Amino acid sequence: MTFCSSMYSSLQRVIVKNPTEAFRNQHHLADQWQTFNYLEEPNFEEAVREFAAFIAILEQHVPHIDYLPASTEVGMDSLYAHDPVKFTPAGAIILKSGKKLRQPEAAVYKEFLMEKEIPIVGELTGDAVSDGGDIIWLDDRTIVVGRGYRTNDEAIRQLKEMTAPFVDEFIVVQLPHDQGEAECLHLMSFISMVDRDLAVVHSRLMPVFFRQLLIERGVQLVEVPEDEYHTLGCNVLALAPRICVMVDGNASTKQQLVDAGATVYEYKGEEISIKGTGGPTCLTSPVVRN
Repeated sequence: MTFCSSMYSSLQRVIVKNPTEAFRNQHHLADQWQTFNYLEEPNFEEAVREFAAFIAILEQHVPHIDYLPASTEVGMDSLYAHDPVKFTPAGAIILKSGKKLRQPEAAVYKEFLMEKEIPIVGELTGDAVSDGGDIIWLDDRTIVVGRGYRTNDEAIRQLKEMTAPFVDEFIVVQLPHDQGEAECLHLMSFISMVDRDLAVVHSRLMPVFFRQLLIERGVQLVEVPEDEYHTLGCNVLALAPRICVMVDGNASTKQQLVDAGATVYEYKGEEISIKGTGGPTCLTSPVVRN
């Protein structure tokens, strides 16, 4: 089986985590939301409803959905299943989050993958830290890694080594300080690939060379306005080329996508996305895309 080396090909298998397992209950959220730097305390029951609606969209397009189990080893951020691993054509690379509170997720994820008999091709070691949100496949032979507060130079060195058999071009993008170390700025905070030649971006945060590189490669840029950047308009999950899902309430971004020929699904994400600043790409770890 060939695993994932795309952000936009047809999604066949994905890993998610239900808020019933990640958030546990309202009492747990009340105790933990400030520790994990959420904007507000999520409402547990509403989060469960939002997630069910999100999964209903996925089920229309994705044949195989795996659910991470509950674990006392991890916190409420484990809802965002994308970050502890990144898939290559041969299997998963186990990462180690730049957010220390999330580092225990890697071991739990590794055990889960082994139980599912999903191959593991590598694992970050030593001082290396990286989040899945800092790693994108621009196409099936080009990988882009963001160097920021969540992904360091040692991780980039190790990732380059581990992905060498699958990659012709390994591009490093220096991320801005933006709102600081405590906030979560990933590479995927300002770019989502929706097709080979279509990307949703927030250009203000993009290094000039990277933006120019996309344009030179014929990628049409959907520009997310400032207000919609803050409501996760830039966080768009491709279910297949030009078929995507995003948090509702981002009218300009949605219209630009529709004008570019995309089909756009929306879900109410106030509790599971906005408050934890984790949109649909964060909620999902694509395992297989065809």
